[in-house]
Formats: sequence, C-alpha cells, structure tokens
Amino acid sequence: MKSIKTTFLLFFITLFLSSCEQKEQSKTQNQIPIEVGFINIKKEPVYLQIELLGKVKAKEIALIRPQISGIIEKQLFREGSFVKQGDILYKIDSATYKANVNQAEALLNSAKANLQSLEAKNKRAEELIKFDGISKQEVDDIKASKLQAIALVKQREAELESAKIDLNRCEIKAPISGYIGISNVTVGALVNANQSEELANIKDTKTVFVDLTLSYNEILNLKNLMNFEDNMNVTLKFDDNKDYGIKGKLEAKELSVDESSQTVTLRAVFSNPNNLLLSGMFVKATLESQNKIDAFLVPQQAVLRDQKANPIITLITNENKTITKILKTQRAIDNKWLVLDGINQEDKIIVEGLNKINSRSVVIPKDLNTQDKD
Repeated sequence: MKSIKTTFLLFFITLFLSSCEQKEQSKTQNQIPIEVGFINIKKEPVYLQIELLGKVKAKEIALIRPQISGIIEKQLFREGSFVKQGDILYKIDSATYKANVNQAEALLNSAKANLQSLEAKNKRAEELIKFDGISKQEVDDIKASKLQAIALVKQREAELESAKIDLNRCEIKAPISGYIGISNVTVGALVNANQSEELANIKDTKTVFVDLTLSYNEILNLKNLMNFEDNMNVTLKFDDNKDYGIKGKLEAKELSVDESSQTVTLRAVFSNPNNLLLSGMFVKATLESQNKIDAFLVPQQAVLRDQKANPIITLITNENKTITKILKTQRAIDNKWLVLDGINQEDKIIVEGLNKINSRSVVIPKDLNTQDKD
C-alpha cells in the first residue's frame, strides 16, 4: 500500500516539475526577440472607386404586336438581324381588308350621289320659293335631307379611312431601328388585334443603359466621401474580367428606396457601337469619383480580425513590444484597405511576422519603408 502511494506521489511531483519547466521554457521563448517587418504610412490623395453589379438594358425596346386579326402570310426578316424603322416584318392575309375597303368606297360613292341629287333639289327649291311655287315646309325638309346627306358622306369617308388603315396594318412594320429577336409565330398562324404575346421584339442597342443597385446604408456611409453626381465616369468589365473599353457616364439615380431590398438604383449610359453589350446581361461596373480624398491605404496583410471581427493592426511600441489598434476601414481598394483616420504617420505597422508574435512578444523591428522605395 505504501508502495502505491509512493508511486503516485512521485508521479505528481514529476508532472508538476515538468509543467513548471514548460512554463519556464514558454516564458523564455516569449522573451526571445522576434524579427518583424514594419512600415509607416502617410495620407495620400485617392480617387475613390466603387464596384457594383450592373444589368444591361436596351435604351429602346419595341414589342411587336398586331393591330388587326388575321393569318400570317409572310415573315420578311431574318431573326437576329438589324432592321430599320419602317421595314415590313410580317404580312397578314389582306383579302378581307381589301374587300372592306372596296365596300367602303362603294358606300361613299352612293352617299356622294345622293348628296349631289339633294343639292340639285335644294337649288331648285330655293328658286321656286321666290315665286311661291313650293311651300316653306317642303324647302325646310329638302334642306334637312341635304344636311343628312352631307353627314352620311362624312361618315362614309371615315369608314373608308378606317378600312384603309386596317388594310395598311396588314403590313406589320418596325417602329424603331435595332436588332430583332426570335419570332414567336410562324407563317399560317392566326394572330389577334392587341394580343398579349408579342410576335417579336426589337431592341435598339446602339446606346444602352446599365442599371446599378447600391444599398442605401452604403450610400450614407459614402456620403462624405463620394457624390453620386451626373456625368461621373463609369467603367465596365465582363465576367471574364476583360474591360469593355468604352467609358460611360452616370445619368440618373432613383430618388426613392426599394422597400423590399433597401437599395437605390443608379443608371449609367454607354455607347455600344459593336453591340457587345446585350440587353439582360450582367456586368461589373466601377464608379470613379471626380474628387480626391486624403486617406491612408493600409495593406490588407497587415489587418487581422479580433474575436468580435473588428479589423485590427499591430503596432510596435518604443520598447519594441506590440499593441493592437482597432481600425475603421471604409472599403477595399485593390489589395489595401481605405482608412480615413485612427492612424498616425509615426505608427510602426507590422506587415511581416504577425503569425510569430503575441501580446507578450518582444520584437526586432525591420524597417520595410526603404525596401518599398527601392
């Protein structure tokens, strides 16, 4: 029994001594100076940029629908081709509408003949009334018949004009110039006046809009840094990060906030001579401020996060120890963070060796400012 107690006692003594030795070694290691690289940064003038996702929209879109009912007789365009304003796109069977025009012309001629007869009768009546050869009542009746005949002629003229308009509508023409899409109907299809489904659509993409959305909170955060003024330069990139090559201008911004998404829409306008920007596609847009701001640009490798996810930098003190400072970053610019204040030009910000140190470390500062200049 004594042997077992002695064994346990020796075990605990050995464990205690080992723990003390490890703590002593750890303490010794913390006191060993560790070389770290630092930089000093100064405020510099910066053109602020903001990247947003944008959606391309054609400046003009025409949805082609028939204004009369009938059978599609011909399709006179090639899908995906460029059409000019006034080009005939479809022809609707016009036989019925030609017959309506002929009928309207016949009714008009009949009304005109009747009017001509009544005008002659009215002229004779006016002569006879001078010699009391006709009663005044008869003269009034003839004049009334003449007025009715005049009204009927005007009605028939309007009917003929309406019939001609419908006949002309048998040729469905392009209301704007642009690229026409895929046809939703084929030859022989029955179409109806003002139907909901369009036959095809034409998009004028010589000039396009790019609609950008930005959260209202972000607009408030950038209020003192960036004015979303008209004519602000906007550049575009495609999904493969290739530049579009033509700069656009910010044209307008929505004055209200979308209730569901809490965003504001900004609209830029771009020239599109080569038709590279297609309606409906998504692009990456960069807004470029016209005004410079003075700010610090802190390398992202120097910024870590604390337990509350606050961005922090590690500084070297005069005693060659380390302290951390919380930053208020505005946004990323390339591989750096934009910081307006909270940093002094004399601060030695550690950018190399952060993974080797802790709050008790003693460091050997290595000035990287001269290397950056070289």
